[in-house]
Amino acid sequence: MTGQHYDVLIAGGGSAGITVGARLAQCGKPLRIAIIEPSEYHYYQPLWTLVGAGIFPKEASRRPTAEYIPPGVDWIRDKVVEFQPEKNSVRLESGGNVSYDQLVVALGIQCNWNAIDGLEATLGKDGVSSNYRYDLAELTYRFLNEFRGGNAIFTFPSTPIKCAGAPQKIAYLADEIFRRNGVREKTNLIYASSQKSIFGVAKYAASLSKIVERKKIQTHFRYNLVAVRPKSKEAVFRHLDKGDEMILKYDFLHVVPPQSAPDVVRQSPLANAEGWVDVDKYTLQHVRYPNVFSLGDVSSLPTSRTGAAIRKEAPVLVENLLAYREGRPLTARYDGYASCPLVTGFGKLILAEFDYDGKPAETFPFDQSQERYSMYVLKLYVLPELYWHGMLRGRA
Repeated sequence: MTGQHYDVLIAGGGSAGITVGARLAQCGKPLRIAIIEPSEYHYYQPLWTLVGAGIFPKEASRRPTAEYIPPGVDWIRDKVVEFQPEKNSVRLESGGNVSYDQLVVALGIQCNWNAIDGLEATLGKDGVSSNYRYDLAELTYRFLNEFRGGNAIFTFPSTPIKCAGAPQKIAYLADEIFRRNGVREKTNLIYASSQKSIFGVAKYAASLSKIVERKKIQTHFRYNLVAVRPKSKEAVFRHLDKGDEMILKYDFLHVVPPQSAPDVVRQSPLANAEGWVDVDKYTLQHVRYPNVFSLGDVSSLPTSRTGAAIRKEAPVLVENLLAYREGRPLTARYDGYASCPLVTGFGKLILAEFDYDGKPAETFPFDQSQERYSMYVLKLYVLPELYWHGMLRGRA
């Protein structure tokens, strides 16, 4: 692969990379484009909460990557191990280098399971699971369905994460599974979160707080999971402000791992102080390397890391990248739009949509902070189709 050169090189073939690639391939310009992505399969990760609740099999979230590489775009099935922006080049795991005129960094986010002491040794065993991994999501449902009472604990780490609503969604669904199985009265359902409140946007937080109260979920805010003790089945939390420890016995534990930009990004000249690709939050152009752009979970964009955000970021990035190539001003602007479909039970969903300022940016002509069956149907059946056949094809 040494010596290969592309007009636009896309590092990462997940939601962001493929969506940008599809849009660039359809822009009408004679561009030579490549996507660097090692994975055989592409995953629609928003479905993993529903896998964890027994609604879908995990296989429904997975399709071959080859089917979604846009026509006319080269697939470099390799891994980026070094960014060399001063040379307009990246180094691959296979040893070669690929150069570019413009680079799009879309490597997603890294789950740091080993950042929680004792967690890796017990993941997938003894009632400890997570919907943040393909192979574990189905175990979440098995453990929930086999649960016969005690402490069921759900966590939210102290780092930015993809799909910030997912940690609480599975708690709401677990409540209904326990009720269905006749064990809810024997259960302490506990939500221990590093966040200051149940949700960051006031309108939706008000509705969710009522749901938490209705479902009798115990909340512990500003508590971060730091260790799991498998032998004694204890979860150790540390208060982020006071520093005190809280130790809770668990019979079921759903862990959301701490997350960060991938190491290859964190250790590169592209990163800001926190490790994310350092881009302007409106234009998605790198603040130091003008021929580099980034979007999605790996970027420094101060919005919720969701597929819906990527859907709005991608056309802005493509428009501005093409403008840069042609020497025009970068006029496209991303306003921070993100969406979080909050499943609050079987047949119930709150569709949170908001911008950089935390203001609701709702699509439908009704109050989306209220639980609705129609929005639940949207989540289960409409959004996956929009993703596979619209967004990844550059059409939505």
